[in-house]
Amino acid sequence: MVKRNVLATLYGIMGVGAIIGILAPLLQYWGNPANMGICVACFDRDIAGALGLHRADVVQYMRPEIIGFVLGSLIAALIFREYRPRAGSAPIVRFILGVFAMIGALVFLGCPWRALLRLAGGDLNAILGLLGLAFGIWIGTLFLKQGFTLGRSEKTYPSVGLILPLVMLGFLVLMFIFPQVEGEPKSGVLFYSIKGPGSQHAPLFVSLAVGLAVGILAQRSRFCTMGAIRDLLLFRQLHLFSGFVALAVVAFFTNLVLGQFNLGFANQPVAHTMHVWNFFGMALAGLAFALGGGCPGRQLFLSGEGDGDAAVFVIGMIVGAGIAHNFGLASSPGGIGPHGIAAVVVGFAVCLFIGFTMRKKIA
Repeated sequence: MVKRNVLATLYGIMGVGAIIGILAPLLQYWGNPANMGICVACFDRDIAGALGLHRADVVQYMRPEIIGFVLGSLIAALIFREYRPRAGSAPIVRFILGVFAMIGALVFLGCPWRALLRLAGGDLNAILGLLGLAFGIWIGTLFLKQGFTLGRSEKTYPSVGLILPLVMLGFLVLMFIFPQVEGEPKSGVLFYSIKGPGSQHAPLFVSLAVGLAVGILAQRSRFCTMGAIRDLLLFRQLHLFSGFVALAVVAFFTNLVLGQFNLGFANQPVAHTMHVWNFFGMALAGLAFALGGGCPGRQLFLSGEGDGDAAVFVIGMIVGAGIAHNFGLASSPGGIGPHGIAAVVVGFAVCLFIGFTMRKKIA
């Protein structure tokens, strides 16, 4: 008899969204940056900084939440016998999509998760980001309707699927070997911010525990913010979208209770008011996520359950964060970076090239 996966039901995924909607504002309350209780793109960027892939000293920290997402997903996959190592589906394309997904997200200053959390915290600039996300995913659905595919992954060695979880475990070990020294920007091989968003973080074990919990729940429920919008546009299905809405609604009420709600466009934390580029930055990210098959959180959860292709996308995002900050592409509260507009234009050109040239049937 096959046991039913309760978390994959409508009420189950709504419950997972609600739990994330509580935990993310609590992480902010416990020390994470404002309106950034969980942001997969921002946290990947901080990890890139901790490794020295960029030297923006305000965003350098080895975020335990990201480590927990991958390891939690691995734990769930092993327990419920869903660990399926596979790889080999257009890895270089997935890497490039990960790079441009990160660049687009850093032009907006947040991933789909943070866009929801920013809105739930009262940041109205997130409306432009969410509209852009939907627009980018809509373009992606047009390619999907025309037969776009990155190809089929093949079953591979179990060790291949374990590579990214082992890398994340290694990152955690480095945090214990080289803990942050108060007032010092570097400890051994790791960089630590002593000011700015990177210096704001919940206690390590709290962040790790939340990451593990979310990783387990999301792996079981198949939670995906990009998939929620894609399924709504393509199939008029509300299943994943219900979790998407639950996250935003519960986070809104949690922020009200915690006194973390501040309505308006101006003076929002780690945000800018250049609305056109809030829209198009997130549109680029949405298109890259749609072509890559999942939002940044989903890519982490897939990598935990053995998907080597998702792991390549994740590595692309981390490298993309280094590129964005080293070459003036990322935005700041003062506005878009000096070369951010050019990066968005190039990113759209690359993603459209990928979309048009990887279709099984031509319209």
